[in-house]
Amino acid sequence: MAKSENQKLKLLYLRDYLRQNTDEKHPAKVTALVDYLASRGIRAERKSIYDDISMLNEYGTEVLYRRGSNGGYYVAQRDFELSELKLLVDAVLSSRFLTAGQSSALIKKLAALSSTHEAELLRRQIVLSGRLKTENDTSISNIDTLYEAIDRDSQVVFRYFDWGVDLKKHFRRGRCTASPYALLWDNENYYLIAYTGKHGITHYRVDKMEEIFLTGQKRVFTEESRKFDPAAYSREVFGMYRGKTQQVKLRFENALAGVVVDRFGRDVLLIPDGDEHFTLTVRVSLSPNFLGWLAGFGGRASVVFPQSAVDAYASQLKEALAALT
Repeated sequence: MAKSENQKLKLLYLRDYLRQNTDEKHPAKVTALVDYLASRGIRAERKSIYDDISMLNEYGTEVLYRRGSNGGYYVAQRDFELSELKLLVDAVLSSRFLTAGQSSALIKKLAALSSTHEAELLRRQIVLSGRLKTENDTSISNIDTLYEAIDRDSQVVFRYFDWGVDLKKHFRRGRCTASPYALLWDNENYYLIAYTGKHGITHYRVDKMEEIFLTGQKRVFTEESRKFDPAAYSREVFGMYRGKTQQVKLRFENALAGVVVDRFGRDVLLIPDGDEHFTLTVRVSLSPNFLGWLAGFGGRASVVFPQSAVDAYASQLKEALAALT
């Protein structure tokens, strides 16, 4: 590229350098900016640098100056604060939905949103070893396909597998055809909430889906599915293990109020039951996962009503005890 053409890119190079190499703790002196531009074949004088920085501020890139022997210019505000990037990196690392390779690639992109100095702090906190990760590298493209199906109001067809004790994929017989309603993030995984004629409204783990295609056929909606609420579904289905959904009255010690609110939300009604307990009535899927969650509190939590739920809880506890003998 000719030198005169490079000169036209002066402001862009200056902006990129400041964003990538400076922050409040690492300002750049004007001489460093002049030298960098020279390495790009761009002539620059101190006065022109001041004019350029003024123009960047006018454009919206906040560049401040710090006085002193270690002073200089630096980008003061970015799209993401370092604390926000750390939060996003942690979310990517903890996601079982992503492969180790996909996690690393996303983290590099997140790190590029900070200065090189802050990016180094992000890299120091990255620990991929020992994290449970999917081996399905099509998961991200699956998400795109499913969102496209929802947007186009199209049914999808796919193959679904389970992991066997031999640690190999075992595909279920035949292909599944479903009407996708929503994608839900729960229990560190993505799930497709969909309607099938055989199972009604149900869900599938996206990382266990393969060979997803749009059929072009319109999605099927029933009276129940038209009232479908993804948030309510997530509250009712513990660990994404679905059983019979019903109203259940529960009793907890007062100290567990925070746990209950975290699980069911702040719109639940907690009714005092004596000085040390409270009760609430919620709609849940009476699954082994839910009953196991409840059993984790020992004698501090119990099922009160209906009797069928009380019996189901007692039966699961007895089976757990029998397995120990």
